[in-house]
Amino acid sequence: MQFTASATLNRLTINEWQQRSRAHRARAEQWTVPYRKRRASGDLHPIYDFLFIYYRNKPAQLEAWHPGIGLALEGAELGDQFKVNAYSQREGLTFLDPTKLGANTRHRLEMALRLCKTVHSRPPSFGCFGMHEWAMVYKGDAEGEVRHGERLPLRLGQAGTDAFVRSRPIQCSHFDAFRFFSEGAKGFNRIQPNKEDRLENEQCGCLHTNMDLYKLAAQSMPWIGSDLLWQCFEFAVSARQLDMQASPYDCRSLGFEPVKVETPEGKLEYERRQRALSETARPLRQELIAQLERILGM
Repeated sequence: MQFTASATLNRLTINEWQQRSRAHRARAEQWTVPYRKRRASGDLHPIYDFLFIYYRNKPAQLEAWHPGIGLALEGAELGDQFKVNAYSQREGLTFLDPTKLGANTRHRLEMALRLCKTVHSRPPSFGCFGMHEWAMVYKGDAEGEVRHGERLPLRLGQAGTDAFVRSRPIQCSHFDAFRFFSEGAKGFNRIQPNKEDRLENEQCGCLHTNMDLYKLAAQSMPWIGSDLLWQCFEFAVSARQLDMQASPYDCRSLGFEPVKVETPEGKLEYERRQRALSETARPLRQELIAQLERILGM
């Protein structure tokens, strides 16, 4: 980034950016501190801790505040928070410097942008009814462990769960969900998605594709800034709640009533909430696209 005048970037005084940083950390710690305690005790939360375990964005990475492109910080030192591989200093200001984008980072951002734009341009598809979670535990008593079985019983039992999986075609378009199907359930899916054809399959009605906005945002840090990362995290929490409420697991011990997709009423509720989540995800994806285009175009 080339600049010589103070007008090139919007300045934040030391009090302004430190206040934003403290507020962000306090907000994040409402999630990270309980997760660390549960992890230390070995008593993980089947809904919330998925966001740390599956997406592999460490608690410290969620807690660290970054301003995003276009803001310059007065009195900020390069170091643990503002690393030299992404930030520069000039005229007493610390700022994200796109000239420091390495080849690997640029490629990662380009792939995230490509996926976001492809998904955004494709019409949403609904009616999957969250069957991916059911397919993951199909014949779980015979083929392997039921992932949350020790903590959460199956609402219909194993036999009832298996019968429901067999009762209707499954239409999961998300590779990272499909790859966790039990071997016996994969043949029930209308397509066989893989990593190579995800651009042809993923669409913006999919609960997991939308939840993955958090993954893409985390992979795009610190360049997109912590505000967008946090919005994607909060959205992912809501999506994960529906994911598990509609699953074969009984989550009432966690305070969540089931969305009984095995019933007509449950299917209607799932699709209604799935559509609402898709609408909420749309502006987040648009903003992520805009930020990535801005960064990669510099």
